[in-house]
Amino acid sequence: MSAETGVPFWKRKSLAAMTPEEWESLCDGCGKCCLLKLQDAETDEISYTNVACRLLDGNSCRCKKYESRHRYVPDCVRLSPRKVRELPWMPSTCAYRLIAEGKDLPSWHPLVSGSKESVHKAGMSVRGRTVPEREAGELEDYICTWPS
Repeated sequence: MSAETGVPFWKRKSLAAMTPEEWESLCDGCGKCCLLKLQDAETDEISYTNVACRLLDGNSCRCKKYESRHRYVPDCVRLSPRKVRELPWMPSTCAYRLIAEGKDLPSWHPLVSGSKESVHKAGMSVRGRTVPEREAGELEDYICTWPS
């Protein structure tokens, strides 16, 4: 929060105006963006799976090698304010997406609750509900619906 206004930075700033630290703090640690997704070639419909990227820690719901992830997963997306608006598969609960759409953060978001565990306690993360990429078979067999 700003000492002058008492208004949190995500309500005062656009995504593009945020500092790198503010930008990174928007990630709630749900892990949904690190799940493999399928896109229908004819309809462009996105299907979510419960198959986790090989770098996702299924307990913390964080990337095991975040800073060097592109070395291991070259197609891992580098989020930016512009890209947030262009990626149809971003979870509807994602703070980056919510802020880009002019919405507020939910009560379970760590920046609101003050606890990194709140996203897990609210059942909004993938903790304990994923299959490691290396153990999965056909992705179509792992299509699921995540809480929104």
